[in-house]
Amino acid sequence: MKTQIPRRPNGFTLVELLVVIVIIAVLASVVSPMAMEAIKKTKRTTSLAVATSIVSAVGTFYTEYGGMPKENLTDDTTLNTITNREFLDILLGTENASLSPLNTKAIKFLTVKEGKAKKDGICFSPGTTTVTGLFDPWGGPYFVRLDGDFDEEIDVKPAAASAPTKLHGRRVAVWSNGEDGVKGKGGKILDDVKTW
Repeated sequence: MKTQIPRRPNGFTLVELLVVIVIIAVLASVVSPMAMEAIKKTKRTTSLAVATSIVSAVGTFYTEYGGMPKENLTDDTTLNTITNREFLDILLGTENASLSPLNTKAIKFLTVKEGKAKKDGICFSPGTTTVTGLFDPWGGPYFVRLDGDFDEEIDVKPAAASAPTKLHGRRVAVWSNGEDGVKGKGGKILDDVKTW
């Protein structure tokens, strides 16, 4: 006579499934903050690259035309890349030629990626080539400070800064107020992106 050995049923027991779920939850809680920090770092890096591109574009424009890409500058001026679309049109070489353009050769000085949903790049009106603005990765503007009096000194003050900073030997400075535009621990500004 054969004795039958009791067989264990196929599959996992409830305890084994619970152990696996707990292990996955612990791994997720460890990896999630690292992933979020990597995303924040990528946004800061992208924002700095665009800000640096704007500085370069203004510098190249100045070299080409001997002036700033903004009409009637007599003093240092801060521009917002969402509300000052004509500034972008000048650097993109797409300004209206019938309005005595500053970029008479229609040179494309600024090259940045196209944004989506008013974030992370240059955005256009739907179905047109009309610029609606240049947005940082958080959906805010870049701020451009131009040396309108041509003394190569400009004062800059991002939203979270407590006092302006004087920059010497510069014709332009660009910054983004970052994710929240407020001070961090110890009064240090943690999320502003700036080119100085």
